[in-house]
Parts: sequence; structure tokens; C-alpha cells
Amino acid sequence: MKDLLTLKDLTSAEILAIIDQAICLKRDYTPYQDALKGRSVVTLFEKPSLRTRVSFDIGIHKLGGHAVYLDQQNGALGQRESVKDFALNLSRWCDAIVARVFDHQTLVALRQHATVPIVNSLCDLYHPCQALADFMTLREHCGELDKVTLGYVGDGNNVTHSLMFAAAKLGAKIIVVCPPGHFPDGKMVLEAQSIAAQTGGQVTLSSELSALEGCDALYADTWISMGDDTPLASIKAKFQPYQINSALMASSGARYVLHCQPAHREVEITSEVMDGPGSLILDQAENRMHAQNAVLLSLLAK
Repeated sequence: MKDLLTLKDLTSAEILAIIDQAICLKRDYTPYQDALKGRSVVTLFEKPSLRTRVSFDIGIHKLGGHAVYLDQQNGALGQRESVKDFALNLSRWCDAIVARVFDHQTLVALRQHATVPIVNSLCDLYHPCQALADFMTLREHCGELDKVTLGYVGDGNNVTHSLMFAAAKLGAKIIVVCPPGHFPDGKMVLEAQSIAAQTGGQVTLSSELSALEGCDALYADTWISMGDDTPLASIKAKFQPYQINSALMASSGARYVLHCQPAHREVEITSEVMDGPGSLILDQAENRMHAQNAVLLSLLAK
């Protein structure tokens, strides 16, 4: 693994190794407290962030490294100066670049021109670090991942894409339930299904909530992605039946609920479920740091 732009690029063994390493880190950072000593990681943010920024900053510190945060005060990537020049200059100083961007092509350009590893911390197409943390969380609570069935409910988006590829690579089952017209990218669905056919996994799409029956966990995300200016009122009627609430948890039989946050309480998920005994949402948030640190160790701790 030289970079992490999408989980499509990783093998099943590489994903499992990252999850195993993350679980090991979570137990005890002591053996790794100097793993990135003398290393610096630039974290670029085109979008606002709580979990991604803090988990990378503190996580890098736990490994003995130094995080350099760059926001848009110097201008948007590719505007004040080209992405190529940005990548070439940063590569002379830092050991890796973590980037949270609007457009996946920005990451492609960074990878093309940088001489240090690039990590996608979110773009319009993928959210690989989130999916790694999610399946780490499922591994902790559900056991072997090739026996897990995850139900994603809501809008098909970048998180959905990464969850599909993670499930497919790991031989897990994922059932994606969306309102008509709001499914994930069709090409990515076909790619994930092709991978799943080789691993024993399963990627299923439906608009029927009954398809969620038998899931181990249900997963919610916001109905409107960051940067989308669609008024909530214009889609609420269409999405309201897909809210994760106690009735849906009961009808599906799911023991656990996940949400990548930020969450809109009483919109895509109720507080009763979010704060309930089956909520793994804060475990997910914590596990972002451990999963990301496992990625950085794979890339930098040689």
C-alpha cells in the first residue's frame, strides 16, 4: 500500500491487517509511541471537520509524529497555485499528506505529483477512513466480518460507496436501502458486486425497508451531504419513512446502530436510538483515530 484513496485499491488481507493493527493500537499505544518520531504529516481541509481533524491530529501525536493543519486561508487548492505545485512543494517537507477535499480528482492530482503517500480523509466519491473505522467497530462487537450483515439506510453517497467496497472485500453482506432515485453510483455498485462475487460477500440494493430484516446493524448518514444546498424540506417527505428509529430497529432485528456523524437528531435518526444501548456511534468516532493510525503505520513505519 503506497496511498489510500479508495478501499477498491486494497486487498482483503490489507484491509484486515489495518483493522487488526487498529484494534492492537486501541489496546495499548505504548509500543508505537515513537513509531512516527521525526515524521510530519500535513492535513489539508477544504471542508469543515470535527472528527477527522481532531482524530488525525491527536492520533499522529500518539504515534510520536507532528501534524500540520492547513485550511483554506491560503486559498482553495488549485486556485492560488496549481495542485501539482502544492504537491511538489509539500513533498519536500512532509512525510505524508492527508486531504479532505470536495473533488476526488484533487486527490488523483495530489497522488500523481506528490512523492509522499496521500490519504483520502473524505471526498465526493469515497470516505475510506470512515469505512475502516466502521468495520473495525463491527469486528469488535459482531466478531468475524464475513458473517456480518450491515444495513445502510438513507441517501447513497460517498460513505455508502466505501461501505460497499469494504463489505465486498471482506466477504460481508451489505443491504443498501434508499428512496427511489437516491441510490449510490451504479458503476460503483456493479464494481462492488463483482468483488463480492469473488469473496463470498453480498451487495444488495432495495427501496423496501423489509429488505433489512436479519441485519446485525443499521447505519445512518445525513440525508443531505455537506456542500449540497438542497433544502431539507424538499426531500423530507421522501426520506422520512427511512428514518432509523426504534420501530425499524425492531422490525429489522438489528442489535446495533451506527452513524458516521454529524447527525441530525430526530431527522435521519432518533435520539432514542442514537443514545440507546445498541448505539455504537461513539465507538465509531473513537475508532476513526485508531484505524487512521493503522493506515499511517502501514504507509510510514518502515
